[in-house]
Amino acid sequence: MQSLSLGYSPCPNDTFIFHALTHGLVSKPGLIFNERLEDVETLNRLVLEKALDVSKISYHLLGYVREDYCLLSAGGALGRGCGPLVVSKKYESMEQLKGKRIALPGRYTTAALLLRLFDPDLTDIIHLPFDRIIGAIADGSVDAGVIIHESRFTYAGLGLVKLLDLGDWWERETGHPIPLGGIVAKRSLGSEVIADINSLLRQSVELAFADPGKANAYIRANSQEMSDEVCAAHIDLYVNDFSKDLGHEGKAAVNTLMGRAEAKGLIPPSAKDIFLP
Repeated sequence: MQSLSLGYSPCPNDTFIFHALTHGLVSKPGLIFNERLEDVETLNRLVLEKALDVSKISYHLLGYVREDYCLLSAGGALGRGCGPLVVSKKYESMEQLKGKRIALPGRYTTAALLLRLFDPDLTDIIHLPFDRIIGAIADGSVDAGVIIHESRFTYAGLGLVKLLDLGDWWERETGHPIPLGGIVAKRSLGSEVIADINSLLRQSVELAFADPGKANAYIRANSQEMSDEVCAAHIDLYVNDFSKDLGHEGKAAVNTLMGRAEAKGLIPPSAKDIFLP
């Protein structure tokens, strides 16, 4: 029997995806998963410390852990029209943000990487938990912020204005969908175990799509501050066919993000194949 630590976030898209796997609806004899639910930046740091066997991470962080972890083809968040948003209360354009304080949802988030790729001269940065960024903009603690997750659905109600959709910018710039977060596994687990994990994860996603209501209680238990409508919108935005399998298009998007970040010196170089062996 092999017990594996498994990290993912309490956000609706992750609890939707992982419900079947962590509730015994899909299984593999000999494998047990011990889940740990944390916000994405905490998961990023745990993986950076090699503290988890399998975990959801930001694609930005992937650039730092490619030597020790490989990327699974199932379970991630990648798509179109789902990128991080730059929002502000008192400014109306990205040009006005030069020299202004901008909040990012964590050092290793893909949101942080995309902003650096868009404009490396935006350097007055503060890192805050993603759920505190909207409040910091609204009370004037920061001039603007990059928002992710459910904040996309609530910022307008606080009088904030969208300056840029970094996902739209990425799609126009590259033609690829935007890679936000993926699932990684320690290379030391070996190719057979990693392939089994990927297969289980794909089955978990497929079961979630086949019977979406089955995970509702679990989703709601981990997202108590969200309305049912926001939970549903969250899942619709971040879970799609790429969550079942990245495929050629998804892998090309990930490789492009890693290549551009490496070329700009934003992640360390690596000769490792990042994908599931």
